[in-house]
Amino acid sequence: MDSPTPFQSTHPTELISVDPLELEFPLELKKQICCSFQLSNKTDKHVAFKVKTTNPKKYSVRPNNGIVPPRSQSNVTVTMQALKEQPSSLKCNDKFLVQSVAAPPGATPKDITPEMFNKEAGNHVEECKLTVAYVDPPSPPSPVPEESEEDTSENATAVSKGSSEHQITSTKVSRGSSEHQITSTKANDLISTLTKEKQSIIQENNRLQQELKLLKRGPRRNNGGGGLSIYYVLLIAVLGILLGYYLRSL
Repeated sequence: MDSPTPFQSTHPTELISVDPLELEFPLELKKQICCSFQLSNKTDKHVAFKVKTTNPKKYSVRPNNGIVPPRSQSNVTVTMQALKEQPSSLKCNDKFLVQSVAAPPGATPKDITPEMFNKEAGNHVEECKLTVAYVDPPSPPSPVPEESEEDTSENATAVSKGSSEHQITSTKVSRGSSEHQITSTKANDLISTLTKEKQSIIQENNRLQQELKLLKRGPRRNNGGGGLSIYYVLLIAVLGILLGYYLRSL
């Protein structure tokens, strides 16, 4: 990349346009900073370009020359070397010069020669000057406010209390459900036992009634037979009383 003397004023270009015309570099020490500009070819010709700077040791340009096809754009990246000291002001006197010239149809960067940009040889070379400015670096993002240890401790205690209360409530509900299940099981067992006893008493009562009827129909043979009838009558009476007790308890 050439290092010419400070550039003279230039006339507007017709082959390519350059955007932006001022390169802005955030002012950060000990850090390489990049900035780019765009070349736009609005013609139907192939255009060769070349980039110069007044301070080639400070900047690196990629690409520093090339071909912009018809009706297309090309980007150029400028890298400023890390600054070791803070500049006295944001004003920078560095300059860049973009030279452009019509190239043969289908030309490639390999076809570019220094003679193409030689005005003394009668070539029509257009030039566009770019300035450089330092700008303030972007502000860092605002830190997220952190909760104090006291607030964090209170929040943790509240969460712990809420969790403990929830566990106690769950335990009470579980105990109540278990007690309800035990009570329901006992009631069902008692009902089942009483129902079986009721059925057994009814069957026994029916059997005794049948036997009583048979005894009433038959003749009395002796006193022993009469005593047996009285025994059955008393047994039936007792069973009737027990049956009534169980029926009332259901």
